[in-house]
Amino acid sequence: MIEFVLDGRSRVATYMQLAVQVKQALRVGLLRPGDQLPKVRDVAQDLAINPNTVLKAYRELVLEGLAEGRPGVGTFVTRDLAGPSLGAQAHLRDELVAWLERAEAAGMTPDDIAALIETTVRGTAAPRA
Repeated sequence: MIEFVLDGRSRVATYMQLAVQVKQALRVGLLRPGDQLPKVRDVAQDLAINPNTVLKAYRELVLEGLAEGRPGVGTFVTRDLAGPSLGAQAHLRDELVAWLERAEAAGMTPDDIAALIETTVRGTAAPRA
């Protein structure tokens, strides 16, 4: 089951933060087709947000074909985003955890780490046609 976390400092709308977290969970195999997303009421209560915000996130996922709502039952994942690299992710995650521990030991803050990762990804990403 996915547990949502909100970044109050983010400029990204709350509903989009929720939708992005579902997509990330689909990419890394934490969610699979058939899995039920947390109930709107539970998410709203846990995060102290308006239930309409959660509904908007779930509607976004439905519009993208990633989920479907079943009246009276809940919202369920309909599509997978995990690619062929899913099998290698566990090993890569272990390496990343070790790297993050070294970065923290070197005095890097979470913002420093995020900036380093984002600029490195941008700098090494293959140009798209």
